Amino acid sequence: MVNPFNATVMKRPFWNSISSLMYYSSSSSAMNLLKTGDVLKQARVFSAPDIAGYSKLTHDSNPLHFDSECARNAGFEDIPVPGMLVASLFPRIIASHFPGAIYVKQTLDFRSPVFVGDNITGQVQASSIRQMKQKYMVKFVTTCFKDGEIVVIGGEATAMLPTLAMKQVDNHSSESKDFGSRTQLH
Repeated sequence: MVNPFNATVMKRPFWNSISSLMYYSSSSSAMNLLKTGDVLKQARVFSAPDIAGYSKLTHDSNPLHFDSECARNAGFEDIPVPGMLVASLFPRIIASHFPGAIYVKQTLDFRSPVFVGDNITGQVQASSIRQMKQKYMVKFVTTCFKDGEIVVIGGEATAMLPTLAMKQVDNHSSESKDFGSRTQLH
């Protein structure tokens, strides 16, 4: 079977260029297994080159994301970051902690615009876990916050995970390692 993803497009250097912080919060600190209620977060600031890269990759040339006059005419104070680019935090968070995860479903509610330079935190919280043979179907509540307060995107995602054992992403590379020294949020 042919892989639908072009391997030349999905190279590691792209992810290495992403400035982010990864966090994990759990009611159970004794084990590294995902449980209902667990929260995974990633902080991110989007830049103009991010928008240009997204446009080049997706062929989305909507002038709203490049022309400040067009953005103002549409009612925005500045050029907005494409909503789907912001929402891309969700599958990144899940796949980073569960290599081999298959993203099955996502609903999105775009509530407030994101602009270049905004501090955005993507968050996924496990809301249900169902074992299916040797895999797990997990539903997540997905939320992006601006400056830690304003909800800019809400929704739900479903992912098929090969395991509930979590990995932690090294903030300086895209490599995963065992989830031994995670940052706990209280």
